[in-house]
Amino acid sequence: MVERFQELFDQVDEALTTWMARYGVLLLRVSLGIVFFWFGILKFFPDLSPAQDLAANTIELLTFGIVQENISVPFLAGWEVLIGLGLITGKYMRITLLLLFMQMLGTITPIFLFPDEVFTEFPYALTLEGQYIIKNAVLVSAGLVIGATVRGGGVIADPDATQIARTQEESRRAERKQQSKGSNGNPLPLDDYA
Repeated sequence: MVERFQELFDQVDEALTTWMARYGVLLLRVSLGIVFFWFGILKFFPDLSPAQDLAANTIELLTFGIVQENISVPFLAGWEVLIGLGLITGKYMRITLLLLFMQMLGTITPIFLFPDEVFTEFPYALTLEGQYIIKNAVLVSAGLVIGATVRGGGVIADPDATQIARTQEESRRAERKQQSKGSNGNPLPLDDYA
């Protein structure tokens, strides 16, 4: 009875993890795209985005007052909508992820520029805006996972296949490293690369 249960558990576990490996990154990419698209669209409508004022103030401070809210908020909205569309469609992923990571860099700056708006008690009690900023760590991590697949890679559920893939990857990395060195182990002079 216990053996049968273990066998059934293993079959279900393998089926579920295989499904997750096959569709997880796609679902992550599309759901992240929906978040960016949605948050971007909200910024086109005054006072609908809870982060609008903080974003506008941050951009105004970072640009030394040159870019005002009437320009920065629609620009940021368009930027986020572009990221969202890129993620949802899967098109131009390298550019989309570059835009995402650049935008994420901007979103952490209020922690340093406006700590009174981010924390109720520094450094552990966050305001709603602070929580909004800190959750971006999850968005950055999602972008990293998606970015790891832009060359055609993916998630592998099978541990044996994963070990084979890692071994091949390490071997290729060692070959490239060796090719970049001369016979004496020193890096080749620049004219040898031409």
